[in-house]
Amino acid sequence: MRRKIQYIVLCILLVSLANAQVYSVSGKITQNGTSEAKPFVKVTLLGTNYATLSDIDGNYKIENVKPGSYTLQTASVGYKNSLKTIGILSKNIKLDLELSPGAIEISEVVIQAEKDKTFGITRLKDVEGTSIYAGKKSEVIVMDDITSNKATNNTRQIYSKIAGLNIWENDGAGIQLGIGGRGLSPNRVANFNTRQNGYDMSADALGYPESYYSPPAEAIDRIEIVRGAASLQYGTQFGGMVNFKLKEGAEDKKIQVVSRQTVGSWNFLNTFNSIGGKEKKIQYYVFYQRKSGDGWRPNSEFKVNNAYASIVYRANEKLSVTLQYTFMDYLAHQPGGLTDREFAVDPHQSIRNRNWFGVNWNLGALLFDYKINDHLKINSRFFGLMASRSALGILNYIERPDPLKARDLWIDHYNNFGNETRLLYTYNFFKKPSTLVIGERYYNGFTNRTQGLGNDASTGNRSDFSYVNPNDLEESKYSFPNNNLSFFAENIINLNSKLSLIPGVRFERIQTRADGYYNIANSDLAGNIIFSQPVNEKRNNTRSFIIGGLGLSYKKNSNFQMYANFSQNYRAINFNDMRVVNVNLVIDPNLKDEKGYSTDIGIRGNKNGILNYDISCFLLFYNNRIGTVQKADLNTYRFRTNISQSRNIGIESFVELDIWKLIKKENAKMKVAIFSNFAYIDARYINSKEAAYRNKKVELAPNVIFKTGLNFKQKKFSFSYQFSYTSQQFTDATNTKIDPHSISGLIPSYYVMDLTAEYVVSKIFSVHGSINNISNNMYFTRRADSYPGPGIIPSDARSFYFTLQVKI
Repeated sequence: MRRKIQYIVLCILLVSLANAQVYSVSGKITQNGTSEAKPFVKVTLLGTNYATLSDIDGNYKIENVKPGSYTLQTASVGYKNSLKTIGILSKNIKLDLELSPGAIEISEVVIQAEKDKTFGITRLKDVEGTSIYAGKKSEVIVMDDITSNKATNNTRQIYSKIAGLNIWENDGAGIQLGIGGRGLSPNRVANFNTRQNGYDMSADALGYPESYYSPPAEAIDRIEIVRGAASLQYGTQFGGMVNFKLKEGAEDKKIQVVSRQTVGSWNFLNTFNSIGGKEKKIQYYVFYQRKSGDGWRPNSEFKVNNAYASIVYRANEKLSVTLQYTFMDYLAHQPGGLTDREFAVDPHQSIRNRNWFGVNWNLGALLFDYKINDHLKINSRFFGLMASRSALGILNYIERPDPLKARDLWIDHYNNFGNETRLLYTYNFFKKPSTLVIGERYYNGFTNRTQGLGNDASTGNRSDFSYVNPNDLEESKYSFPNNNLSFFAENIINLNSKLSLIPGVRFERIQTRADGYYNIANSDLAGNIIFSQPVNEKRNNTRSFIIGGLGLSYKKNSNFQMYANFSQNYRAINFNDMRVVNVNLVIDPNLKDEKGYSTDIGIRGNKNGILNYDISCFLLFYNNRIGTVQKADLNTYRFRTNISQSRNIGIESFVELDIWKLIKKENAKMKVAIFSNFAYIDARYINSKEAAYRNKKVELAPNVIFKTGLNFKQKKFSFSYQFSYTSQQFTDATNTKIDPHSISGLIPSYYVMDLTAEYVVSKIFSVHGSINNISNNMYFTRRADSYPGPGIIPSDARSFYFTLQVKI
């Protein structure tokens, strides 16, 4: 009996000793049929936390593996996944592996892999293409996965899950985009670096970064938004970067045709037609859109034409060449602004019928992508813009009647071109894979801006964008040449499998010039000019500087990540900051560039496709913050100047829960998801020598922006309900509440509700419907000092839209 007990104890000790032993699995990964090493292949023991990446020579090693039976999986983009069963008993395992090429496109992998987890919102990977996004706050809107009114580019629906965005609603047709984040002005997305397919699309990225063109939502594949530390790779702006990635055409068809026809309130009509496909080495996509309507208010009719063509030639596995062209023109009648009293009585009314706005846009690009080897690839983008915008109307105070004389006419012509080239290199750093991106950017901009009196001789209240005296303009005539040369570098340094540091640096050389004249004019009480004197002006400002930043990323696992970053920022004064002739706006002639930094820290994750979240805190700090203050001499006006230092701090949170999947787990046959998008922002002027600005709230920075809603999807039917709330905000640095001319003052808090539904009838037909502003709230998001005002610009009342889509 004693011997039996000893024997049992000995067996237990041997088993315990065996379990205490750990071993390793190692080997080399090559391409099938060759000796070419394959770096950065993910090797995983399924069902465990054991995983690694092969190094630059294709070697891999998984250590501290307990004895047992495992399934080893390899995964690499462009290659078939492989599975092997291995048994680890009493020694280390050496296993060489071979990868077989697979017909998988990386863009398809990115989108398809995320669809079941993200309800239309996802994030950029650490490295995509030749860009680094590790350690940054990034968001991606997958357009095919959201239920929204795409025909009208409804901003509050499309961007409903992007935290902290303040939105200007200038028109119900979505012709122009106006969004601002973290307490920055939404004016034509001017505080973001706006791009289409990775290249600039704004009027002048350096001197006048406002976007009069916005891609139609029906043509967009996804919208990429990067905020924290975006200044290092995309320019020195404080807001971040927005990139519209347009569709490329069907991968599996030679020809695919999509036609969408939409009708809606106030004679809204939108026709969108596209054709795309792939034939051998050629992939193409072409669309044409025409949009027209009368608008909610009188004098609000518009017509828009938009066309786009893209052709991609993939010469081989390493080289692809892309040629793209975008065209847009539109003509919009503008109903003008209202006073506070007029808005309270009837926000639908219009007291201007001679205000017009016209835009012509021609944007082209040539893109090269070349994979030099498995560790090195290059992307080069050549782009150019030839465009114009013309604004015609009455710019005097809105409470004064139209004098029925010649109207103010502003015309800009933009001629810009540039190149941005990036080189992405992957290498080993202390036996850990690291990624380096280096790049250069050259940009040359040239803008002609003229201001004078428009020709009313035969056109009355119609649009006629010609001057009364084209050779002797009454207000101003300027040319604004500028150029920019930049070099940048950013590096992901993986300290271990979970923790990464991302340092970055950027060099900028900026030259902005102005050459022209403006008239100093005095007028009588009736508005008649009694004295005018031209003033010639030349300005040249060249500056060079270096900014830097550092990011941090900690990935506990694929479902949880912490990120943090710090980066310096710089914003050069633009053309409007140099010279503008406007009775409602005066520019400080001693205006200086803005400098500062931004930082944020957050956590994000996705738990089994049930819970998706991103919660972060941020800080934006400005020196010489440019803002507007209300002043008065004979008249009240806005004065644009360097106010003082400012700091914007806040919390941004997005949480979405799939309730049905939480209840039914893998048996869920439909999606019922609720989301909450909440931002709290405290933006204030600090350390000001002027008591009038000290501790005042920064203009256009509401304290609370909140959106919530419900998304439902079952087989062929889906719908989305959304509630949006924005708290009150001021429009000038003195926090004026009431202005007799209504160009400054409080923007009261408001809420809006929307409902959108889609039903797929068959593989060919689908129908879409939308009710915007269900409760028919009367509200406004903007007070304008010039076009399309001046005054309060009311937002649209309740509206209805219906779309029929044919896809063959």
